[in-house]
Amino acid sequence: MLIRLGYDIEFELETRVPIVAMLNVHPSRLKDLREPDVLRVEPDGKTEAYTDAFGNRCERFVASPGTVRLSNSTLIEDSGEGDEQNPDARELPVDELPPDTLQFLLASRYCEVDLLSNTAVELFGSINPGWQRVQAISTWVHDKVTFGYNFARSTKTALDVYTERLGVCRDFQHLAITFCRSLNIPARYAAGYLGDIGVPPAPTPMDFSAWFEAYLEDRWWTFDARHNQSRVGRVLMATGRDAADVAITTAFGRTRLTKFTVVTDEIAQETRGRVATLAASAEGSSAASR
Repeated sequence: MLIRLGYDIEFELETRVPIVAMLNVHPSRLKDLREPDVLRVEPDGKTEAYTDAFGNRCERFVASPGTVRLSNSTLIEDSGEGDEQNPDARELPVDELPPDTLQFLLASRYCEVDLLSNTAVELFGSINPGWQRVQAISTWVHDKVTFGYNFARSTKTALDVYTERLGVCRDFQHLAITFCRSLNIPARYAAGYLGDIGVPPAPTPMDFSAWFEAYLEDRWWTFDARHNQSRVGRVLMATGRDAADVAITTAFGRTRLTKFTVVTDEIAQETRGRVATLAASAEGSSAASR
């Protein structure tokens, strides 16, 4: 299937502000893009791209006083299948884990492993290790925490979520990640697009989404404590220890958000032929110009 991705975001600034944006599709999905994935910054336009310590694509720029607009529209091809699953995937002993996964066992800004370790053992220590245990964690968080945008708080940690039992999607993932790490299962935070494809449309405006990944057997697997079901059309943008590592924008100065629109739409069957024809025409023109 083809999915139209995009966003239109505006801020009001009183002074010049350096900004780092993490709004590109993750490098692991570059091969699936069918149109350029370009961050457009208005009015200045000049950006500098780089890759951060977690392998995410980032761009930084300096925004001038007034209105700054960040926008993009791109097209990606997706398998149309749900998240991969492997109920037989096993946990690895810490001494057998790849070195680059070890950082995802440690406490981080929003994931207080040291404060929730005993709780994790009490709740999940008796469950069979591996996929079954991670799924039990995801299900427990999904069932015990109530979702609501009015529960959002930028300082809310996993311990707060466990205590309050309220939160938004990132809070669900922080608590699940913390429980996994407390049981020596590497877990990391993931952010990206997740549209209402194959499920009833949500009554709220489209937004970016969060989920988590756990390292089992020999790879990272997708879990989602917020929705707790395999979903179609999930498009990764960035991964990190927690939400602090994958903020879509980080401003080094005062900004005021005035517009926020996200698009994640499956391209209808009748329009796919037109998209393919346009792509073929563009390729033919390019070949002719050579």
